[in-house]
Amino acid sequence: MTTGNAEFRENRLLILLAAVQVTHIMDFMVMMPLGPQLMRVLHVTPHDFGLLVSAYTFGAAASGFFAAFHIDRFDRKTALLGIYAGFTVTTLLCALAPGFWTLLAARAAAGVFGGIIGAVVYAIVGDLVPEQRRGTAMGIISAAFSLSAIAGVPVGLFLANHFDWRAPFAFLTVTSLLLWVLCWRALPKVDRHMETRRTASVVEQLRAVFAQRNHLNAFALIAMLMFAGFSVIPFISPYTVANVGLKETDLPYLYLAGGLATLFTSRWIGRLSDRHGKKRVFRIVAAISIVPLLITTNLPPVPVPLAIAASVIFMVFVSGRFVPVMALVTSSVTPRLRGSFLAFNSSIQQLFAGLAAYSAGLMMGRAADGRITYFWAVGLLAVAATLACIWLAGRVKPAVESPPP
Repeated sequence: MTTGNAEFRENRLLILLAAVQVTHIMDFMVMMPLGPQLMRVLHVTPHDFGLLVSAYTFGAAASGFFAAFHIDRFDRKTALLGIYAGFTVTTLLCALAPGFWTLLAARAAAGVFGGIIGAVVYAIVGDLVPEQRRGTAMGIISAAFSLSAIAGVPVGLFLANHFDWRAPFAFLTVTSLLLWVLCWRALPKVDRHMETRRTASVVEQLRAVFAQRNHLNAFALIAMLMFAGFSVIPFISPYTVANVGLKETDLPYLYLAGGLATLFTSRWIGRLSDRHGKKRVFRIVAAISIVPLLITTNLPPVPVPLAIAASVIFMVFVSGRFVPVMALVTSSVTPRLRGSFLAFNSSIQQLFAGLAAYSAGLMMGRAADGRITYFWAVGLLAVAATLACIWLAGRVKPAVESPPP
């Protein structure tokens, strides 16, 4: 088989996996721009809304920890199909939820499955794509965030504005079902990791993953990165409506513009990571991201174009940090442990995303005129976590792995 054909098959696989990522990222992301509508229709506070966001991530954290002990025992394709089927069913439950408490339970159930889809996707990429092209591959997978913002979230908001908040979840259910069929037909078996796997006890598996300082540094890096992002991200839409003065119908334009920008910049950052080093590129992007973090959490009432510009800068640099970090973290573990490691990594991501949203919800309040208060303090917390990430990145080293056959 020629190199061109192999690259075509690799790119086709990456596009399919990115599409899977789009659905579960949209499932999580669409809750955030739905914040103003949910707070109004369900009569909930910023703290209650933080619980809705955190329920998904805490469910994902718990399932990620459990999956870490079992995920490497299965062919990656089988694991992905089983988890994605559960995600499709629980997303339907979100669409059918009649009120706050049932929605909260459905979001936790959706998180149980949706939160570990990314771990399996990244494990497949780590197993099939050589390290020298992994930054570029992660850029393609990370473009799922952009596509969610460009297409998924605006479509979800359009449906929510013309029907109600349940409509985006119904749309996601149908889309996920179609993608499940495509994955079943098109994905190859990915079971090379099973050739060297032996059955290990829980204690042995925990020791194999957590006894290595390099793994702990990688986990600490991803934990701080998630805390830095998700203390701010879930509350951008409520803050933009309540404090900046935009209408709920203006929100799709923020996500559309930011997503269009990151569609190109995420792949560009991935290529730069391969060319100039993942740590160096991450540190530069992370340092720049401090500026949009502070702008977003202190934005006064401004015209819609300025709010869109702030959203673009925020999405480009805050989401751009994730591309070199995931390439760095994925390369820090050998293939034999990659599935378990990335499942633990996913659990840690979701746990700290949930803690960030919950903590920020506790810090903020609502003034008598409806404005959200103390978002600026949340921004300072996110900056401190970003500075910790810049330091931690230097402590993560690539694992020694054998070249692909």
